[in-house]
Amino acid sequence: MILSVPLAVAVIGLFIGSFLNVCIHRIPRGESIVFPSSSCPGCGARIRPWDNVPILSYLILWGKCRSCKGKISIRYPLVEALSALLALAMLYRFGLNASFAVYYVWTCALLVITFIDLDHQIIPDSLSIGGIVAGLALVWWMPVSYLDALIGLGLGAGLLIAVIYGYFFLTGKHGMGGGDVKLLGMIGVFTGWQGVLFTIFTGSLVGSLVGIPWALLQRKNMQTAIPFGPFLALGAFIYVLFGEPIIAWYFGILA
Repeated sequence: MILSVPLAVAVIGLFIGSFLNVCIHRIPRGESIVFPSSSCPGCGARIRPWDNVPILSYLILWGKCRSCKGKISIRYPLVEALSALLALAMLYRFGLNASFAVYYVWTCALLVITFIDLDHQIIPDSLSIGGIVAGLALVWWMPVSYLDALIGLGLGAGLLIAVIYGYFFLTGKHGMGGGDVKLLGMIGVFTGWQGVLFTIFTGSLVGSLVGIPWALLQRKNMQTAIPFGPFLALGAFIYVLFGEPIIAWYFGILA
């Protein structure tokens, strides 16, 4: 019985991941995420329900469209698997309650933002601003106070605005975009001001560890544009899951 709950949560997460793939593909194009039904990006053939079973259909079809035999991106089963893992992670963190549902939906939004930002270097307002509004409405079921959520919103947006204008003042060039500002503000609503500081530190650290070697391998300079949204999303996820013990460990070392 105990094992049946994580199994059910993981299966539901897989099917939600299939819907997230639709969001990742359609939201940047301004298309409806409800209608029409899913189709092959190559030939336009409608995907049959039995060919739309998460991960399993991809394996059965050998990663190809049944109609045109065109290659299906590995991203589709990857997003489905990540969605299931996020569901299990939030179940581990909160248990089966309202907070689990709130934070699972939130991490799904971060997952969609991550892949859209990687593809298009944009963070849709419908996800960031929509997340801010939803978060403020759902504070009652979150482990942050309303005041913490508001401070997190202001600090998250304010920090990146200061960074953007400071960078422009020093270099005369634009660095981060406004989408990152709204994203960190949205993260602040769900994590409070402590989460904002943790997220920006962790996101900057991981971004540097990944971005610098990537730029060197691509033989590009350090001013090469690398989306920052995915690193902020990762930092926020780590904070919600492990932030408190990591912070306690860190200050324990300092003490």
